[in-house]
Amino acid sequence: MVKKAEKEIVEIPEDKLSGKELEKAAEAESVKKEEKIETSMEDVKDKAKPKLSLEERKKALLERAAKIKAEKTETLDTAAMKEEVKVTKRTDMLLPLEDYVKTGIYLGTRVVTPDMRKYVYRRRADGLAIFNTDLIDEKLKEGIKYLSQFAPEDVLLVCKRQSGWKVAKKFEELTGIRTFTKKYPAGVLTNTQLKDFIETELTIVTDAWLDKNALKDTLDVNKKVLMICGTNNFSKGTDQIIIGNNKSAKSIGLIYYLLAKGYCKERGIDADVPEIDWWIDDSE
Repeated sequence: MVKKAEKEIVEIPEDKLSGKELEKAAEAESVKKEEKIETSMEDVKDKAKPKLSLEERKKALLERAAKIKAEKTETLDTAAMKEEVKVTKRTDMLLPLEDYVKTGIYLGTRVVTPDMRKYVYRRRADGLAIFNTDLIDEKLKEGIKYLSQFAPEDVLLVCKRQSGWKVAKKFEELTGIRTFTKKYPAGVLTNTQLKDFIETELTIVTDAWLDKNALKDTLDVNKKVLMICGTNNFSKGTDQIIIGNNKSAKSIGLIYYLLAKGYCKERGIDADVPEIDWWIDDSE
C-alpha cells in the first residue's frame, strides 16, 4: 500500500521540488495564517451579485456541479480509507478509527517531504496528502512509550502554533512537563548565564517549522527530540516522531490527549485527564 502511495506522490508536480525550493514550499504551509472558509459569507456575496445572463447562469451551474463532484470524491476518499484500514483487522488501536477521522489527524498538506513520503497513503481530490491512519496509530504508541522513559522535569514541550496553546497548557498541568507556547525564550537551553536557563533531556516539538528555534537549541546541546510531523516536515535530528496533522486544533488536541493519557498511565501519575471531547473542542 505504501509503495503505491509513493508512486502517486512522485507523479505530483509539487513534490518534484528539491533543495531550498522544497524547504521554502514546506515551510510556507506551516507559517501561513489558517484560512477559514465561511459558506454563509459566500451565500451573502452571491446574493449581492447582479442578475446573470443565461450563459453566465449555465457556466455557474457547471462550476457548482464540478464543486459538488469534488466534494463527493473527497467523501469517497474517506470512506475508502476506512474500508482499507478495516482490512488490517486491527483491534488494538488507541482509539476507534472514527475518532481519528473526525479530527482530521490523517490530513497532510500539498507538499510531502522525502522523510514523510513512506507514511502517506494517497492524495485527496484537492491535492492534500493523506497519512496512513494505521501508521498514525503505531507512531502514537511508539511516541507514548518513548516519552514515558523521561521524568517530567527532564522534558520540555514547545508549541508556537496558536491552535495548540490550550491543549499544550492542559498537557503541562496534567503531566508536570514544562511547556512554552506563543514564544520560546531564546537561549533558555543553551545560555547558562540566563536566570531562566534550564537543563532537559528531551524536547517535544509540535511543528519544526514554527518551533525551529527550540529545535535548534535542543540539537545544539545534544539532547533528544520527539517531533510531531505533518507531511511537510523534515525529521532530521529527531529521535522519535509522531505523524499526523499538526496544523488544526482538533488534531493537535487528539495527539496531546493521547500523549497525556498514555504518559500519566505509564509514569503512574494520578491525574484527572479530561475526556477526548474536551481536547478536540476548538470553539474557543
